[in-house]
Amino acid sequence: MDNSSSNQNERFIQLLEQQLAHSNQQNNELTKKLDQSLKQIEALTEQVRQLTKALYGSKSEKSKYQAPDGQGSLFEDDPSFNNSEQTEEQSTPTVTYTVVRKLHKKKRNDSFRDGIEIEEIHHHPENTQCDCCHGQMTEAGTTLAREEAKFIPAKMMRIQHIEHAYECKHCKKDASEKAQMKRGKAPQGAFQRSIAGPTVLAKLIYDKFIQYLPLYRQVKEWERYGLLTNDKNLSNWVIRAAEDWLLPVYEQMKQTLTAKSVLHVDETYAQIIKRSDGKSGQSNAYNWVFRSVPSQGPIIVLFQSALSRSRSVLEDFTAGFKGTMICDGYSAYGNLPDVTFANCWAHVRRYWLKADSKNGKIGVDYCDQLYHLERQFKDLSPGKRRKARQKHSKPIVEKFLKWVDESPFFGKNFLAKAAEYTLNRIHGLKAFLYDGRIEIDNNPAENAIRPNVIGRKNWLFSMSEAGAKANAICLSLAETAKANGIDFYQYLVTLMTELPNLPFHQRPEILNNYMPWSKNIQATCAK
Repeated sequence: MDNSSSNQNERFIQLLEQQLAHSNQQNNELTKKLDQSLKQIEALTEQVRQLTKALYGSKSEKSKYQAPDGQGSLFEDDPSFNNSEQTEEQSTPTVTYTVVRKLHKKKRNDSFRDGIEIEEIHHHPENTQCDCCHGQMTEAGTTLAREEAKFIPAKMMRIQHIEHAYECKHCKKDASEKAQMKRGKAPQGAFQRSIAGPTVLAKLIYDKFIQYLPLYRQVKEWERYGLLTNDKNLSNWVIRAAEDWLLPVYEQMKQTLTAKSVLHVDETYAQIIKRSDGKSGQSNAYNWVFRSVPSQGPIIVLFQSALSRSRSVLEDFTAGFKGTMICDGYSAYGNLPDVTFANCWAHVRRYWLKADSKNGKIGVDYCDQLYHLERQFKDLSPGKRRKARQKHSKPIVEKFLKWVDESPFFGKNFLAKAAEYTLNRIHGLKAFLYDGRIEIDNNPAENAIRPNVIGRKNWLFSMSEAGAKANAICLSLAETAKANGIDFYQYLVTLMTELPNLPFHQRPEILNNYMPWSKNIQATCAK
């Protein structure tokens, strides 16, 4: 073979090798694109499944993997019940058991509270003359035929405070004597030059923040009782009552709250139409909630209205607080001086529950084990609860975090998000293990904020920041009153009857007698 043919063959082989290399490169690129497409399809499929579940599935946080205590199926744990029913004659002898059941008197769904006034209506025969001998019959007995509830609507009264003046006629006649006059002094009302009395203000605030009845819906009800007003007047009354008489109590409660060392913290959005920051009324404002823990005295629940969700709101409200805040994973909860943060295991559980997979089930099971233990530790003192957690809960937490850390969860699916959420909050999730006062989750704060959410669906928004502040003050007293077992309506009547006539601005210690947990209020306003 001559040199020219040899060179031609070499060039041909080189060309084929270049084409093969190019084809391999194209195949590798296509393989990578295919892998990316498959991962994207998998992620989108997972997203569609989760969105479909969110739209049509159950909204409960109860795990489908593990039924609540006492609610599981009687048959699912016994494999013998999975077999088909045997219909042929059995050789096993029949055994009869006699079960003695204790009869329980069924409680009616509707009944009367103790102490309700009783009105008796007696029904006698029209004629008590004997049909036989025509003599007068004597009563032989009575039968309670039925009971019924009778509602007597409230009524409006017009109360006039009239001051009487007295003079001494004897001294008046003597020119050398100073005229002697005495005048009766009417107590100060809640508002000057206003017909709104304590009971009207109490009912107004009670109906809005306990019954969740918006002010514009209350107008017709007040007219039916005989009070002609409008929703603007009602709104002004709520704001004035909150600023003049409820705010001092709120501030005193705040001092007590921030002196504690463990707090629950949460927030939810609200809407304020006329904002001072220039933003649109459609922009979100926020209501923050702060709640104490049972191991540190009476429960206090305080709301704080704010235009933003920034850390500055938290810093301002909790100035001087030193201790632990139990919260969710929001970034504002962090980097505060003298404050440590304990994260919420309920939020962790929700993330693993959303994963809805085999690994998601494992994550939920770990959380459920911790909650099962917490139910056992519920009535222990903080010291004993800490020891019990160290012995029983800590190994579960360590095992769970080790499993999450070593598991290959990647991507943007719910499983990867659950793992990321958990690992980013390891320190905060372990906090409850070392302090028995710290709850395992932030559910008490979420439960405290729920009335605000229900109310928001009814009254929709606040027109002004003053209205939003008044709402926060009223909600604070309402929720704290409920937590301490007192009647909120009667509590409001007491505050707005007595505070206008007390020098609490000069002597703030007077307000201690009007805290929802004080002996004075517990004695007069208990449910």
